[in-house]
Amino acid sequence: MLHGTRDKTGFVAALCLAAFGSYVTFTGSKLAYVSDVGPGPGFFPLWIGVGMLLFSIYQIILCVLAPSDKHLSAEQTNWRGSSRALAGWFAMAASIFVYRWIGFAAGFVLLTCVFIVGLERRPILPALAIGVALALTFHLLFVVALGVSLPAGPWGF
Repeated sequence: MLHGTRDKTGFVAALCLAAFGSYVTFTGSKLAYVSDVGPGPGFFPLWIGVGMLLFSIYQIILCVLAPSDKHLSAEQTNWRGSSRALAGWFAMAASIFVYRWIGFAAGFVLLTCVFIVGLERRPILPALAIGVALALTFHLLFVVALGVSLPAGPWGF
């Protein structure tokens, strides 16, 4: 099946997304779906995982059904783009483990800076501003509006 695909890196990326989506869906399904006041802790992970699974299935279908181009050689594969994608996935996975020690807000600012500065080669000050704005938005949405607790670091946020 992989033999006939046109974009092998896209196919492998879609398989990785399917594996991660399966994990998120499985983990989210173990948590309470609803609580006394609204969505429970499993609501968002479950639907985010389902969304990732649906998107990955769509990508796999596109890769399998695309006509193969026999003129493309292994040297023409965009390994730089693949390594950036892998670095992004690694940064997201690492940030999940960092949240318990430095908290969600600081970890999300750090993750945002890794994406913007490390992967996109943009200046650090706008990256910090974007990270702080996004962390504040998540805090207002989840903690204040929905009453969902996010991991707090040693600074209390």
